[in-house]
Amino acid sequence: MADSNKKVLVISSDYGTETAEILETVSLLKDGGVESYIVSTTGKPIQTLVFDKDPGPVVEVSGSIDSVNANDYAALIIPGGTINADNIRVNEKAISLVKEFNEQNKPIAAICHAPWLLIEAGIVNETQLTSYKTVSTDLKNAGADWVDKPVVVDTTFGKIITSRSPDDISQFTQAIITSLKS
Repeated sequence: MADSNKKVLVISSDYGTETAEILETVSLLKDGGVESYIVSTTGKPIQTLVFDKDPGPVVEVSGSIDSVNANDYAALIIPGGTINADNIRVNEKAISLVKEFNEQNKPIAAICHAPWLLIEAGIVNETQLTSYKTVSTDLKNAGADWVDKPVVVDTTFGKIITSRSPDDISQFTQAIITSLKS
């Protein structure tokens, strides 16, 4: 097993995750020397979608979200996809993990629609975040300062990294790698 300082947890539902937001992110993290441990809410493989509609590759997982502990990982990553984000934001264990990572001041990275889960965990008030444009009103209504930038790192009450879309994955991933070094 890799050093826990370089091991990140990726959580997802088992359906609807944006293909690039999980596969490209994990690949770029690996290139940066970071090991990713992927789990789904059910423990079943993740059926990804390309642009929220066309089936993408199935991503194998290492287990269920119920089998993981925030203490074992250096950061939490939440890929988006409208369907995935809507499914995972009502999962009590996912909400609990976000809160635990935040309390431990470990990086939490959410891309596209994934900040919906941050809203559910109650950690966005008075933070500067970005997301896919259709999530901006939800973030503002939850008290966040939403900005339209490729990546935003907010350290007001924790270490929250957000990004807008698959177009920003390289910057998103670099921000995660940088946060693991600090």
